[in-house]
Amino acid sequence: MPGQPRKRPTQPLASARAVARDLLEHVLAKGRTLDDAAGLVEGHARLEPRDRAFARLLAASVLRRMGSLDAVLARCLDKSAPPSPVRDILRLGAAQLLLLGTPDHAAVGETVALCTGRAQSLKGLVNAVLRRVARDGKSLLSALDSARLDTPPWLWHILSTAYGDDIARAVAAVHAGNPPLDLTVRADPDLWAERLDAERLVTGTLRLPDAGGLAELPGFAEGAWWVQDAAAALPVRLLGDISGADVLDLCAAPGGKTLQLAAGGGRVTAVDQSKKRLARLSENLARTGMTATCVAADAAVWRPAAPVRHVLLDAPCTATGTLRRHPEIAYLKSPADADKLVGVQDRLLDAAAEMTAPGGTLVYAVCSLDPREGRSRVAAFLKRNAAFERRKVTAAELGGCGELVDTNGDLLALPMHWAEKGGMDGFYAARLVRKT
Repeated sequence: MPGQPRKRPTQPLASARAVARDLLEHVLAKGRTLDDAAGLVEGHARLEPRDRAFARLLAASVLRRMGSLDAVLARCLDKSAPPSPVRDILRLGAAQLLLLGTPDHAAVGETVALCTGRAQSLKGLVNAVLRRVARDGKSLLSALDSARLDTPPWLWHILSTAYGDDIARAVAAVHAGNPPLDLTVRADPDLWAERLDAERLVTGTLRLPDAGGLAELPGFAEGAWWVQDAAAALPVRLLGDISGADVLDLCAAPGGKTLQLAAGGGRVTAVDQSKKRLARLSENLARTGMTATCVAADAAVWRPAAPVRHVLLDAPCTATGTLRRHPEIAYLKSPADADKLVGVQDRLLDAAAEMTAPGGTLVYAVCSLDPREGRSRVAAFLKRNAAFERRKVTAAELGGCGELVDTNGDLLALPMHWAEKGGMDGFYAARLVRKT
């Protein structure tokens, strides 16, 4: 039934834990995303789908709660923190014991078995520490201020300054959990909600608490749906009826919004400067049986043959709104990244404005929680582009969810929205209309 978690394996193969350890090393020591790391870690592709999912869940759980896990481990260590390989092994063991409900004997025994090579001599230490965590860890964890510990100070500052401490804590609470799986369907959401045993949200997204292997779900092979967070599916709604119209999707890859636009009947041109990401978009189009013209180009300099009436710019950003799905962002991003990106966002907005025909609509969107990348960029754009004006978003356009409309009339989805249903990604979008 919707809302009830599916059972996970209680004792996956030991190799899944080794893959999780290597995923952490690629993220924390080499600065790679989890997705990129998965393609580089030896043995990842050879795991069974169930064990591959467990390895990802285990690594992601450590990244989501690393501040709290480290605080618990510090209380269980007699000495200072061990070297990096062993520290990551201890984090994996603590995550199993405190977050994933793995039986103590499996969490301790299989994690100790990861101590090979340089870590071989520290097996005894790892065993002793994890046994203390099994005994005392839950009470230690409950006494922590996990919201602050698990949120990087730079991100906490952004959240508390922009939205207040209460919302910052509510966002952190959602970030701490494993997110549900959200799907956008090509057609007939009620039918697919029944077939997938999914909850249909008021905005049309289908939500599953935990789906396992995507390729095994009904409708995957025939392209009936695609993975897309509920918040990420909202900006396309702001373009209105696009049936039979030319639509530009700028910075389009990996293509969830392109698929939405094509399903809505638009003649879509998807522009992205990454050929690799466009290839993935093309694969998704082929799987779903939909079409779009894919253009590998920098949207800041590329121009269509003539301006069009519907333009969507999903601009590159720090992606802090996707932290619950990509917890490595907390360790790969910094305030300096936003400082660099605002110039890119401004250039792309100005370019998108040139592509928008008189009377046309330009939707600017970012999956960032930082107002500098969202409302501040739109405010600056409107100051230098008198030909455009904001057209406010209405609750009716968002399934009646007025809480997703900010005081300026823009879309502002925060992770703590719909927390009782599993939350959503953070997303900002503004609708800008060209007057002349």
